[in-house]
Amino acid sequence: MKTVTLTLSGVLLATSALIAPGLAFAQTPPAEAASQVPADQDPAAQDEPEATGELDEIVVLGRYIPEPNRESAEVAAFLTSEDLERTGDSSAAGALARVTGLTVVEGRFIYVRGLGERYSSALLNGSPLPSPEPLQRVVPLDLFPSSILESVTVQKSYSVNFPGEFGGGVIDLRTVDAPNDPFFSMSTSFGGNTETTGDEGLVYFGSRTDFTGFDDGTRDIPVPLAIAFGRGVPVNSANVGAQELERIGHSLVNSPLRLLQRDTTPINFGFDFAGGLKSDSSLGTFGLIAVAGYSNSWGTRNGVQEEAQFSGAVLVPVTSKAFESNQNDIQLNFLGGLSLITDNSDYRWTNFFVRNVTKEARISVGPDFDAGGAVQRTDYTEWFERQLFSSQLSGEHEFMDGALEISWRGAYALTQRDAPYESRFSYGVAADGSFLHEIGGNRISFSELDDDIVSGGADLSYTLPLSDYRDAVFSLGVAYSDNNRDAERRDLRFVPAGTLTLEQRRSRVDYLYSDANIGPTGLILSEVTGSAGSGAAAYSAQLKVAGAYAQVDAEFIPLVRTTFGVRYEDGQQSVTTRDLFGGAAPFAPTEIDEQYLLPSFTATWNFAEDQQLRIGASQTIGRPQFRELAPQSYTDPETDREFTGNPFLVDTEILNIDARYEWFFARQQYLTAGVFYKDLDKPVEATIVTSGNARQQSYLNSPQATIFGAELEAKKFFEFPDNGSAFIANKRWLVQANYTWSDSEVQVEAGDFVRTPGGGGANEDATFFISDGSRLQGQSEHVANLQLGWEDDTARSQATIIVNYVSERVSARGAGGAGNREPDYIQDPGIFMDFVYRKDFEVGGRDMGFAVELRNLLNTGYDEFQELGNRILINNYELGSSASVSLTARF
Repeated sequence: MKTVTLTLSGVLLATSALIAPGLAFAQTPPAEAASQVPADQDPAAQDEPEATGELDEIVVLGRYIPEPNRESAEVAAFLTSEDLERTGDSSAAGALARVTGLTVVEGRFIYVRGLGERYSSALLNGSPLPSPEPLQRVVPLDLFPSSILESVTVQKSYSVNFPGEFGGGVIDLRTVDAPNDPFFSMSTSFGGNTETTGDEGLVYFGSRTDFTGFDDGTRDIPVPLAIAFGRGVPVNSANVGAQELERIGHSLVNSPLRLLQRDTTPINFGFDFAGGLKSDSSLGTFGLIAVAGYSNSWGTRNGVQEEAQFSGAVLVPVTSKAFESNQNDIQLNFLGGLSLITDNSDYRWTNFFVRNVTKEARISVGPDFDAGGAVQRTDYTEWFERQLFSSQLSGEHEFMDGALEISWRGAYALTQRDAPYESRFSYGVAADGSFLHEIGGNRISFSELDDDIVSGGADLSYTLPLSDYRDAVFSLGVAYSDNNRDAERRDLRFVPAGTLTLEQRRSRVDYLYSDANIGPTGLILSEVTGSAGSGAAAYSAQLKVAGAYAQVDAEFIPLVRTTFGVRYEDGQQSVTTRDLFGGAAPFAPTEIDEQYLLPSFTATWNFAEDQQLRIGASQTIGRPQFRELAPQSYTDPETDREFTGNPFLVDTEILNIDARYEWFFARQQYLTAGVFYKDLDKPVEATIVTSGNARQQSYLNSPQATIFGAELEAKKFFEFPDNGSAFIANKRWLVQANYTWSDSEVQVEAGDFVRTPGGGGANEDATFFISDGSRLQGQSEHVANLQLGWEDDTARSQATIIVNYVSERVSARGAGGAGNREPDYIQDPGIFMDFVYRKDFEVGGRDMGFAVELRNLLNTGYDEFQELGNRILINNYELGSSASVSLTARF
């Protein structure tokens, strides 16, 4: 067992120092809050005898402190349904980009305070979620449309009632609940993008029903191939007869899934439905809520991807390819909830389903180092199905007039990712400039991933009154989760029986791979699953976590609320590779079995009305994700980069210290300022590794890292007197801004070591891979958000300008080298500016809503690079500006 003891004496001394001035500070008790009339002017007071005693209680009202902030003892940020509506973001990922210290990577994953997505955990109504991504264990937040969300909490300081896997923060998504009044609404939206809509883009046919997000069966594994897969031997001429192998080759779908074409890209569109009601009965109040939606959007990318090598002391590009991609994203979602509320109990059953499909066609062309600098072209057709289903049953019960509360939850969640017919075809260039098939560069892959979590938990709390105004809440809780993942990948290619003719090499791809050319004397199907460089063909992974905690939340001393507790957590994580053909596992099993005692402490000093100071300290952990441990190769369609895991990773231990000042000077208006510090022992970082000329992105444990920073946030409304301009006077004007500055440092000393797959798990000199003093991977020095807008209750309109800035961050460590370690990969997110306008109105007595959203008005692009003597464009493309309009009808 690892027992971690924090030195909190400094915190306690600071707290005691704050108490003395606080004891002399008294506020109006709640019973007196209704009247602020001086006693000499209050007739009722004049009839009372003069009070000669002293107040024995010190109460701070905090009338402007919002309920979530008042109830939470931790440093946290809250997004309400009002916030989600104002920014108009379609998903949880987009909305969270507006929160102080948060950045969104790839439009899906949240970085909290510069720590990568592996240090953030996502919960749905308090229950953990599995991920449909082969490259992540954390669930991508673009899967959650904002229409299903009631609120989002981002807790940045740790409390022991949450899982111990906590680095940057925990994100708790709360779904909408049944309304008090029955309602039904429907909305539709249309939009476009300057880089995409109306222009000719790459496409491939696929199937007739692709627009629904469901294939019509075209991409199913053909029966002859499925039978061959089931025999447990590679599908090649050594194991399968020539005629059967020919039948299998003929069964693979050809033209619809291989032929790239060009077509005009259509507009984006979507629609949503929502409804709910409550009904009283003899058992209690029943509630029903249902939300469903569909969206279909397109995105075109035209850019450059380069790879570099040293030429003396500088980097020069040795591979430089222009690429074009057209991606069609289809999402369907459904949320259904039932609730029963009685006098002392609440029961809720929540079900959520989302399916996100990406259909992509792309081409890359340019000089390739692996081809001796010759121009190479590669065509890709891909179809990725991601879906998540979650079902949760929960209950809350009150006893002893509310003094004793018991809550429980049980959930099952399943995510699946299916990628059938991932196709790749390569071409060289003839002397006349035409493209010729490079038959060795063809590949057809089928991969599947299933990831599920069974989880449950129970919490018990007892409230003990300390006085008329102060309570102590004693809490106990247990939690358990069992996360299982199975992943499998099959890779096929066609090899020629002899030399292809020039006519065949010049032919269209669907002609070359037609049935006439597949056979014993032409193209022969051969399985290359698990071949060199592709890692394990299949793996199974499991993470079991059992936890229990005890916590005390009390105002033992007036004005100072303290929350302290400890969590015990037992985590057992394993990744086991499998040989699909009955041989020995290609890699030894990875097992991480650790037990931790994780303490936390937070003190909140309410030293003045509507002002408070929080300080906190805790110890938490970070576990390697399945994809980081699994030695199986995947190509990320976002970056065209190949990833493989490192089975020698270990847990990260994290010390967290936070302090924040909060001033809520008016309703919905505030000023907060905070500082934070984190010490990470063996943080996991992404790094580029090379094998010959091939490059992959993998992972390693850096020896040590620290991150510290400051956060500032303000929100203020302005109202102006009538000066003759109704446009100015009738509105409430908003200014909201937040800024986070942070700095980090990775510490590497002589004698420090890392373990990598290339080194077979042996100790390797850490300085070969990491530079001492470098910035922590994924961490930006500056993150800023600004919102300027108005609310007009008379006109029922709202407008907001939204600006987001994120400074450069390390996206991956550069490849190590003897004497020359490449500089790190840097991503520059840049500045984004959006505009959202909303207006409600009535038509025929029906309540309607209209919205306009303009995104990326500055036309900021995606920029990832290396720089040493030359600027190497690792991945660069334009994102374009986009616009959409939506109309909502409420019944």
